This record gives sequence, C-alpha cells and structure tokens, in this order.
Amino acid sequence: MDVVDTPAPAATGGAPAPRRRLGWRTPVRWFGLLCLVGAAFFAGYVAWLLWGTGLETRAAQDDLRAELDRVLGGPPAEAPPPGERAVPGSAYGVIQIPSIGVDVVVVEGTDHTSLKKGPGHYPDTADPWDGTGRVGIAGHRTTYLAPFYDLDRVAVGDAIVLLTEYGRFAYEVTDTSVIPSAGSGVVLEQTRRPTLVLTTCHPRFSSAERLIVEAALVPAPG
Repeated sequence: MDVVDTPAPAATGGAPAPRRRLGWRTPVRWFGLLCLVGAAFFAGYVAWLLWGTGLETRAAQDDLRAELDRVLGGPPAEAPPPGERAVPGSAYGVIQIPSIGVDVVVVEGTDHTSLKKGPGHYPDTADPWDGTGRVGIAGHRTTYLAPFYDLDRVAVGDAIVLLTEYGRFAYEVTDTSVIPSAGSGVVLEQTRRPTLVLTTCHPRFSSAERLIVEAALVPAPG
C-alpha cells in the first residue's frame, strides 16, 4: 500500500501577537481628561452663579417693578396695622442709593427664594412707615444681580431712599462697619429712633463677615 504524504495545514495566524501592556501613560491620560471635564463643569457653574442668576433676578425685577409702578405713582396709601406682613417674595418697595447707582425693588423676606428676586426686608424688623424702630434689608453681593456689590463704597452722609406704597422715606448714612458673621444679628436689634440697616456678605465671594451700613431717617420737611 502506497503511503501518501498529506501536507501540513497552513498556519492561519502566525505567531501570537504580543499582548499590549498598559503603561503609566494611560491612567495619566484619563486623569487629565477627567480634570478637563471637571474644569469645564466648574467654569460653567461659576458663570451661572455670576451671570446666569442675574438673568433670573432681572426677570423677577421687571415683574415686580411693573407691579409697584401701579401704586407708587399715586398718593400714599393708608399704612397697614403694625406687624402685618406681606407674602414672602412679594414687592415691598424700591431702594435707591444714588452714590453707588442702586435702584432696585426690595421684596418681603430674606429666605433663599425671596433673595433670588432682589434685596429682602427682614420680617422681624420694623417698617419705614411705623415711625419708629429699625428697618433691616439684606442683599446679595456677587450673585442674583448683585444689588449690593458696591455697598462697601457707601460713605457716612450718603443718602438712601425707600419708596413704598405708603410713602417715601429718606435716610442718611451714619455708620459703616464689617463684623464677623457669627453674632451679626445684633445689628437688627430695634431702635427707638427710626433707622435703617443694610447687610451683605464681606468680602466679595465669601460669607466670613458681614458688611453693615446704618442710616437714620431724615425728617420730612414741615
């Protein structure tokens, strides 16, 4: 019987390819990519805080101003009973500080939602039409239109005006100060004379301290 030689099957894959080793460069690349994504997210968040929140406040201010314009043009209304409070976030009046170009609507309340619309009146303080006591108003300094951004430039003797449904009230700045945030509520203690206090964060982009501006009511001409 003849022996027939059968050819050996041809190699299909050749020698196995060497396995790629993951060197130190790969995790470094991924780390760099994650850093870039994180930086982009952080930059977008900061941009929203500084400018995007202002758009939200501007829209609210436009609505509140239109509401107030309907009542500020006429004679002052009869003042409500002492202690009666408006709905948080509703229009309280307009604050004007000519020395730093402030002319914004103040809302009732200092909770986070109310302060997104503009400076807020502390509910537990007096109203300007009471004739006595201290009116307290807080405002943002770097976000939500930053109404009190330049409050540190206000000086003793400057004028502050509150326009409300119940009359116009002019004040003269008597003192400015910076105090620690802890215990800053002392500036809201009531006074016998009709006074005003404005509060905001200090320095800018920090809440470590409070910038305080105090003012006294200027008697209306007799």
